[in-house]
Amino acid sequence: MTTELLYSVAINNFNESFSVIQNFGLGMVVSCILGYFISIIYKYKNSYSKSFVITLALLPMIVQTVITLVNGNLGTGVAVMGAFSLIRFRSAPGGAKEITAIFMAMAVGLAVGTGYYLLAFVFVLLIGTANIIYEKLDIGKSKENEKLLKITIPEDLDYETLFDDILCEYLNSWELIQVKTTDMGSLFKLSYQVCFKENMDSKAFIDELRCRNGNLEIALSRSLIKDNEL
Repeated sequence: MTTELLYSVAINNFNESFSVIQNFGLGMVVSCILGYFISIIYKYKNSYSKSFVITLALLPMIVQTVITLVNGNLGTGVAVMGAFSLIRFRSAPGGAKEITAIFMAMAVGLAVGTGYYLLAFVFVLLIGTANIIYEKLDIGKSKENEKLLKITIPEDLDYETLFDDILCEYLNSWELIQVKTTDMGSLFKLSYQVCFKENMDSKAFIDELRCRNGNLEIALSRSLIKDNEL
């Protein structure tokens, strides 16, 4: 009887282990497929590096493994959350799209790890579709005539009203967003967020500014939004 009992227990343990491995393997396959699709969604109309795309594709598999190991253990779950928090604060700030993609990959890994495979597929499909629609609609895109203007002037010039007449002639609106000293305080660097009037000649605009600032450095570039970091 003892031998039969041990044999029965061994068979049950083997079946349970095989079932766990089978479910884990299926989850890894699903996570791998969905991670690949997440990386494709992230690359759509977005600059990217190969290392980040690969990391994004692997992240659902990692999270799914962690969730499988936690398996309802509250203490282990809290410890894992603390580890993820340390990784987040020890890393460099990421852009809004990068953080969104990471949360998306983690959500998929969580869904797969808890057995909600269909929900994970639907989630990726909906988020991917919404991302494409928003990109097509150009929501939040800056206007083509919005630029970043940087002007260097000597310290003895009054920058408050120095360029007002030129700015009024060529621009619809402008905002002085930064004043910075350079060259041991002998120069000021002014940064403006500007919006050009239609069909204005930017070269003529810069030429007039050069005559006013003593032919010092002037830079006109595409407007950059700094609030894209989380």
